Amino acid sequence: MDNTQSTTKALGLFKKCYDYTRADDVKAAGIYPYFRPIEESEGPVVSMEGKPVVMAGSNNYLGLTTHPEVKEAAIKALERYGSSCSGSRYLTGTIDLHVELETELAAFMGKEAALLFSTGYQTGQGVISPLVGRGDFIISDKDNHASIVSGNLQARGGMNVTVVRYKHNDMNDLERRLKKIPEGAGKLIVTDGVFSTFGNITNLDSLNQLARQYEAQILVDDAHAFGVIGEGGRGTASEFGVVNDVDLTICTFSKTLASLGGFVVGDERVINYLKHHSPALIFSASPTPASVASALAALKVLKRQPELVNKLAYNAEKVRKGLTQLGFNVLPGRTAIVPVIIGDDTKAFRLWKGLYDAGIFVNVFISPATPPGKAMMRNSFMASHEDEHLDYVIDTYAKVGRELGLID
Repeated sequence: MDNTQSTTKALGLFKKCYDYTRADDVKAAGIYPYFRPIEESEGPVVSMEGKPVVMAGSNNYLGLTTHPEVKEAAIKALERYGSSCSGSRYLTGTIDLHVELETELAAFMGKEAALLFSTGYQTGQGVISPLVGRGDFIISDKDNHASIVSGNLQARGGMNVTVVRYKHNDMNDLERRLKKIPEGAGKLIVTDGVFSTFGNITNLDSLNQLARQYEAQILVDDAHAFGVIGEGGRGTASEFGVVNDVDLTICTFSKTLASLGGFVVGDERVINYLKHHSPALIFSASPTPASVASALAALKVLKRQPELVNKLAYNAEKVRKGLTQLGFNVLPGRTAIVPVIIGDDTKAFRLWKGLYDAGIFVNVFISPATPPGKAMMRNSFMASHEDEHLDYVIDTYAKVGRELGLID
């Protein structure tokens, strides 16, 4: 590219791309924590840059991505069906594994029917937009996952739906906003079950009461709740005993189910409608055979070994308590996510680098993923972590935290 072409690009649509140097500055400082390739994974320990690293940032909550049955199921599906279904579910992309997994998921979640999507991110868009139309309202928690936000925006732009956002987990604000919606209007309350950044749980019991009072439907995103809370890992509605009241639950395969894809469960008539009206389903290639087989195998392991859910809770609580006792600002909770608030972006990056150099990988969240000045380490744990891994994480946090002056 000659200088004239480069200058033209830098001044046109791509100007923001050429002006963006934040990541370059962090890389130059040697503390860039993102896009680090994993070369091999054994579950709680992975290989990165040729060295073993304790993985304390994965969403592989039950550690099933390396389970022998899950891997074997993927291999057998690849051998039987090939690498792709090469079409949408609506046409040539349905195989018997899709139907089997939908049946199993619906039964596990206590609902009439389920429907698979090709990614978890796509599931929110594929469910929300087809169900709402002109004159309807989406009432959404301000801290909902980006996939929900995208689904809301798609519905608002394409269907002239009104999107109302209420303060995070604030049931008084939710009721205040519900009161303002005209009687008879369609209302869909959308919330994460477990919020992905800070790991807190929605007030679903109170939310459910408001939904019934104001004649609204409920959609819960259980991406970080499935396999983590509820009876045998059945998620948020199970945790609060409101399975029959929650209209729709959506979820991803990429956490507990050790695969790639997503699903929604609900009443058969609603699922049937989505099958025939969801562009995200109709115009996307279906989940691959290996992905579906992996998720199905993972679900079978979860059903057979519900004690994995308790092991996960124990592991996360052990680190949560250990880091709190050291003096770190650890947010309270009872999920797999253990957030440690650092505050300053650079301090967070330096803590990440110290942990990584010592053989531990955690995630760094900075603005806009967190509020400004609330940079944090987002630790997440797996049922497959052993005490030796967890003790090493706590001890290393202590050593690096003191070196950086973050704790006494």
